[in-house]
Amino acid sequence: MTEFKLPDIGEGIVECEVVEWRVDEGDAIEEDQPVVEVMTDKALVEITAPEAGRVTKLHVGKGEIAKVHAPLFAYDAKGTTAEASPSETPAPKAEAEPQAPPASGGQAPSGGEAPAPAGQAKDFILPDIGEGIVECEVVEWRVAEGEEIEEDQPVVDVMTDKAMVEITAPEAGRVTKLHVGKGEVAKVHAPLFAYMPEGGAEPAESAPAGQAARAETPRAPGEGVAPAPPARTGRGPHGRVPASPAVRRLVREHALRLEEIPGSGKDGRVLKEDVIAYLEGGEARAPQAAATASPAPAQPAGQGEVRVEPLRGVRAAMARQMVAAASTIPHFQYGEEIDVTELLALRERLKPRAEAKEARLTLMPFFMKAMALAIQDFPILNSRLNEAADEIHYLPSCNIGMAVDGKAGLMVPNVKAVETRSLLEVAREIQRLTGEAREGRVAQADLRDGTISISNIGALGGTYAAPIINAPEVAIVAIGKTQWLPRFDAAGEVTRRAIMTVTWAGDHRLIDGGTIARFCNAWKGYLEDPETLLLELA
Repeated sequence: MTEFKLPDIGEGIVECEVVEWRVDEGDAIEEDQPVVEVMTDKALVEITAPEAGRVTKLHVGKGEIAKVHAPLFAYDAKGTTAEASPSETPAPKAEAEPQAPPASGGQAPSGGEAPAPAGQAKDFILPDIGEGIVECEVVEWRVAEGEEIEEDQPVVDVMTDKAMVEITAPEAGRVTKLHVGKGEVAKVHAPLFAYMPEGGAEPAESAPAGQAARAETPRAPGEGVAPAPPARTGRGPHGRVPASPAVRRLVREHALRLEEIPGSGKDGRVLKEDVIAYLEGGEARAPQAAATASPAPAQPAGQGEVRVEPLRGVRAAMARQMVAAASTIPHFQYGEEIDVTELLALRERLKPRAEAKEARLTLMPFFMKAMALAIQDFPILNSRLNEAADEIHYLPSCNIGMAVDGKAGLMVPNVKAVETRSLLEVAREIQRLTGEAREGRVAQADLRDGTISISNIGALGGTYAAPIINAPEVAIVAIGKTQWLPRFDAAGEVTRRAIMTVTWAGDHRLIDGGTIARFCNAWKGYLEDPETLLLELA
C-alpha cells in the first residue's frame, strides 16, 4: 500500500479543504485520473492519481482540512498484488481489473525508507533536512542505478536554500531507481531513490516500492535516455493531457499550456524532455514531420539561444535576503584608506610559526581581532534592532561573518566570539569555515547569529565596493585589494607603502557618519600599528 501525500500546491500554502472526492474506497484508478478537488485560500485545485491502482483509504473526509506533506489517500498500485503479472508490457485496459489489496501494508515514515513487501524494492523518502525546508535541488548523485551501496554510504548531494546536505544510504543493498534527476527539485517526504535491500530477491521489474513500473521506455543502469517515439498530441482516458506533477509545474513556471506541447510518451504523455524541446525550439516536432519540413531559415549572425537556469538553493536565498535588506534598511557608505605595510611585514614573520601549528595565517584574522577590539569602544556596531524597530539589542559576543564565494553560491559563515579567541584560533576557524563554504557544506550553526560582516572583495581584484548589509546586522565592510603606492612620510619624502581601501555600509537608523568614522579610525589604528594589538589581547 502506498500513501499519497498532499504535495506543495502553491507558495506559502500549508493546508487546504477537501471539496469533493471523485473516487471512493475500493475504486480502481488510472494514472492522471482526477481523484479529489481541494480548495486553498487562492483557488480550487484538482489532484490526480500518480499511477494506476485501487484506492484503499481516504484519510481526509469531504469538508475537512488536509495538510501539505500529510497523507491524503492510500492506494495499492496496479501490479503489486500477489495475482499481478510481472509482464513488462502493461495489460490492456479491459484486462486491468484491480486486484484485492494485500493483507499487510503500512504508511511510509516521514523520513527514511518506505516499507515494502519481501522481494520488492524500497523507496527512500527524503526526510526533513532543516527547519521550514520543503524542497531541495539534487546537485550530484554519487551512485547510479544498479550499483551496490553500503549502510551510511553517501548517495546524493542536495542543495537547500541554506547549505549543501549529504544524504546517505539507510542500509546495504542495490540501487534500483533514481526518482529525481541531477538539477531537478526533490520534495521532502517524497521518494528520492529506490533500492533492493541486501539479501532481498530482485523483482522481475525494478519498480519502486508501492509503485508500478511507468509506461515509458525503460533504460538499463548507466544508459542514457532511450530514443523517444514519435511525438504526438493526445489526452488520457480521463480527458486530460497525461503529464506528471513535476512536468505540470515546469509548464506553469514557463507560462505555457500543456495542450500546446506535443507529447512523446504513451498516449501522448508530455515528458520533461518534450517541454525542454518546446522551449528551445518553439515546438517538439515529430521525426517524420521534421523529415518533410522545409529547412529553417538561416539564423542571423550573432544570435544564439537563451539559456534558462532556475534560481534555487543558496542563490535564491541570497536574492531574497539582499532585496529585503536593500529595500528596508537605509544604507550609507563610508570609505577609507589603510596603510597595511607594517601588518604585511608582521604576518610574514608569523607565518612560519602558524604553519608549524597547521594554521594558515592570512590578513583576515588580524582584521577580525582588530574589529573585535574596536567594537569594545563602539558596541553600537555589534547591535541590532528588534522587529518593531523600537529597541536596540546590544549583543554579548562579537561573531564576525566573512563572505565566501563557494560553488553553491555566496555564504557568510561567522567566527563565534572573536573577542575570546587567540589570533591562531581565529586563523584556524577561518580556515575551517572557508573550506566548508567553498564546498557548500557549512553547518547551520556556523551561518546563524552573526553580528557584523567582512567582504574581502580585494581577494578577487576589486578596489572599491558598496556592500549590502547582511540583515539583521547593522554594518558590513568591503575590503579592496592592497596596492603598493607612493606616499609621503613624516619627513616629506616619497616612500613605497601598501595601501588597502575599505568601504563601510551602515544602517542609518542606528549609526551616523561620526560614529562609523570614529569606529573605523580605531580599527585602522590597530591595523596600521599591529603591535598595539598586543596591549589589548587578553
